[in-house]
Amino acid sequence: MTSISTTTLDFLKLLKANNNREWFNEHKAEFVAEQKKVKGFYNSIMEQLKTHDLIENVKIFRIYRDVRFSHDKTPFKPHFAGHFTRATNKLRGGYYLRIRPGESFMAGGFWEPNKEDLLRIRKEFETDASEIRAIVNAPDFKKCFGKLQGNAVKSAPRGFDKNHPNIDLIRFKQFIVTREFTDEEVLSPNFLTEVMDSFLAMRPYLDYMSEVLTTNLNGESLAD
Repeated sequence: MTSISTTTLDFLKLLKANNNREWFNEHKAEFVAEQKKVKGFYNSIMEQLKTHDLIENVKIFRIYRDVRFSHDKTPFKPHFAGHFTRATNKLRGGYYLRIRPGESFMAGGFWEPNKEDLLRIRKEFETDASEIRAIVNAPDFKKCFGKLQGNAVKSAPRGFDKNHPNIDLIRFKQFIVTREFTDEEVLSPNFLTEVMDSFLAMRPYLDYMSEVLTTNLNGESLAD
């Protein structure tokens, strides 16, 4: 599959409007058919990703929601989503794509880095942020993602100078890049190409962060 079908978005719209088990069970065959198409599309992405990166696998997320700790008790996610994991412990980060009517997007980066990784990233930015600034200011990166995103502390993390010239980067708690897609873009025959171009534009960022997280401040490898 090299494109997303109109029937996929139509099914997801109906699921959002009828988000209950009775309706879903009555339309289970339609769900299975659309899920099969989407899995084919994600597998096409994985095969293309493998031509320029080391990809371990693709995980298609279940449509069933875990409602145990959520205020939203609707049982299904009205979208399809998948994550592509990079292989080996020297390649960090991954690629994500969600298909949802009116709310489709792709993303990558570091959503919830542990405290050791977060400190390592901040110390790198404190020492020298010229390389990360060059990456996020590159034309292809800005065209696809605009800027680096993520939650941040209001002032400065403990142990860092609030007046440091790179405090705008040091403040981040997450390091995410995203690109949104309209339904028209999702249904376009060029959608696969747009997704791949965006993932390619993300690659220098993931490679840089991988190098940071697998070395110490002296550039010595910490990976096996």
